[in-house]
Amino acid sequence: MKKEMTGTSNRILEIDLSSGKSTVFKVPESLRTLYLGGKGLGLKLIFDRMNLNADPLGPENILAFMPGVLMGTGAPCTGRFAAVTKSPQTGIMATASCGGAFGMQLKTAGWDGLLVTGTAQAPVYLMITADGAEIRDAGDLWGLETTACQQRLAADKNTGVLAIGPAGENRVRFANIASGHRFLGRGGMGAVMGAKNLKAVVAKGGDFKILPVDPALFEKTKQKAARYIKGNAMTSATYTTFGTRANVTPSNRANILPINNFFDGQDDRAVNLSGEVINKAHHTSHSTCKPCSILCGQKGEFGGEVLPVPEFETVGLLGSNIGIFDTNRIAEFNRVCGEMGMDTISAGGTLAWVMEAAEKGMVESPLRFGAAEGVSQALLDIAHCRGFGAEMAEGVRVLSEKYGGKEFAMHVKGMEMAAYDPRGSVGQGLAYAVANRGACHLSAYMIAQEIYFKLLDPYRTRAKPEFVKFFESITCCVNSLHTCQFTMFAYLLEPPSAKYSPDLVLGFFMQNVPEIAIRLIDFSVYTRLWSAVTGIPMSNGAFLAAGDRIHVLERYMNTRMGISRKDDTLPGRLLMEGRASDPRKRVVPLDKMLSKYYKLRGFDDNGIPTEKTLKRLGIAA
Repeated sequence: MKKEMTGTSNRILEIDLSSGKSTVFKVPESLRTLYLGGKGLGLKLIFDRMNLNADPLGPENILAFMPGVLMGTGAPCTGRFAAVTKSPQTGIMATASCGGAFGMQLKTAGWDGLLVTGTAQAPVYLMITADGAEIRDAGDLWGLETTACQQRLAADKNTGVLAIGPAGENRVRFANIASGHRFLGRGGMGAVMGAKNLKAVVAKGGDFKILPVDPALFEKTKQKAARYIKGNAMTSATYTTFGTRANVTPSNRANILPINNFFDGQDDRAVNLSGEVINKAHHTSHSTCKPCSILCGQKGEFGGEVLPVPEFETVGLLGSNIGIFDTNRIAEFNRVCGEMGMDTISAGGTLAWVMEAAEKGMVESPLRFGAAEGVSQALLDIAHCRGFGAEMAEGVRVLSEKYGGKEFAMHVKGMEMAAYDPRGSVGQGLAYAVANRGACHLSAYMIAQEIYFKLLDPYRTRAKPEFVKFFESITCCVNSLHTCQFTMFAYLLEPPSAKYSPDLVLGFFMQNVPEIAIRLIDFSVYTRLWSAVTGIPMSNGAFLAAGDRIHVLERYMNTRMGISRKDDTLPGRLLMEGRASDPRKRVVPLDKMLSKYYKLRGFDDNGIPTEKTLKRLGIAA
């Protein structure tokens, strides 16, 4: 019979793989309130425990897996958990969000977090139960692909597995971690597990039933959240029907879809990558996180196999950005990356750089834009660090530093760019440049405001620093509660103040008086869910302040590792070279936005959080 857990257990399990010892500690309510959970609490726990100069692939690095307070409650779209570590790809902090069964099983085993440190002497995996952790031999698992490894370890429906593939074992800088058919995708977390000789983490859950402290408020807010999701076009129709491939057509139309290593932003063949065409051609069906009411994940028939339908970022980076518009081939590249345990964004960005460098005679490679032959083999060579694949496994920053071509090495802070060209969305350009983990589109998703909803002029700099700051903070909150970021479409746009305001009026206020527009945004669904589950009162102001605190803490940790204004930039191509199909050859006017953003954030002119800012947010220097 299941035990009942009201609110949160606040119990964190910490395992040292070097000594084999584990400890349990409690998170005080004050820390929970300041950092919420998920990403925020993970950052704070690492900040308090780890030498920030630690080698990302060394035993001192800590890998945190953190379900939030909403996990297990049945609130919409809350089957997600966060991971935090120091990245071997960028050398700074990395955070990621993921679905799959692992988070739920960890939470229902009674744990609000798992910290892994040290290095095992030989391959191992962790077995987590309500009683604690057991370190088990993984010699027979080493070398397995991600699916085979998970199948070997998933005993029943109450078992969740995290697993790395050969890429993680070989410490590919952009190796990821699989959780079912979902991934902790960015920042090279798979390489951190590989360096620790940790093949997998298994959570055996189902011991606890999670109950909110205030059931009446929770049920009322849960119903409102469900209505908002059902009433919003993005969350009830667009993404439900077409998945994230729905982004292909508007991105191509707006000239921001990456073509041939961001040489251009549109191509007529991109229609083949759209959600509409993929659904019809490949007989797609839902394959999604649980619990979820948006249902963006899909599977389909590709080349005679049923495979995951590639997400938008994958069709962009492993498709149009390397000149490939054949969805069967892209699905195969996606399958290879998934089984090897590699981030498709960084893999695609790396292939594109190699293709352009080969055209320019900088490197020797048979890879060429538009030619699918050899791509799968190149991905396998990267995962196994064979031949030139060993160099490609370092990513475009290292490649360009060795061979030249920095101006078309499409990365920020060492992380390859996601599939949006900011020369047609300058707010996204600022968001890329200042994002804490590198070229991250999810830090502040300005594409939605500039391209999809047309509320902000995509070529004007006005109001962009204000909205980048706001969306960074609210996104930190969402990834700390923890719930799906797509809920922001519904929870921010469906409240009456936004839903019944004409787009022209909304756009005018957002573009011209952003401070007032931001103060009028209603995101109280999030705060009420928090309060209902934890019993801790939370105002909208305190909630957004927590987001500020989480974001600035991560920035402060990064500045302690050497990050400053010099790193808050974009590839030379985006700052100096217009898109081929843009007759005006517009670029990103980054400098016009950067200083204003720093001022709003409370950073000095070099991008370092000031003592006043750290004190205001309660971050110990």
